[in-house]
Amino acid sequence: MLEDARVRLPSRGPIWRGGGKAFEARERALTHKYRVGETVYFTASNVSRPASSGTYQVIRLLPTDGDDCQYRIKSSDEAFERVAKESQLSAS
Repeated sequence: MLEDARVRLPSRGPIWRGGGKAFEARERALTHKYRVGETVYFTASNVSRPASSGTYQVIRLLPTDGDDCQYRIKSSDEAFERVAKESQLSAS
């Protein structure tokens, strides 16, 4: 009789072995600071693409871009939404 024909692969374990304080700090740093519905102040930082600095509402939380969280934001003065990095936002 055949026992178990399935192939057993070795466990790879966690990606971050050892974890520690550096891992905890990175995880904490990559969590979104603002929540959906929150009002924030957007500061335009790219000179080649002028944007309207001012008060915006957070519409959606987006995945991180490197070491910076991203948000979809909307101003009541504009008909469209923008994507902003957390470094471009401050509490309103």
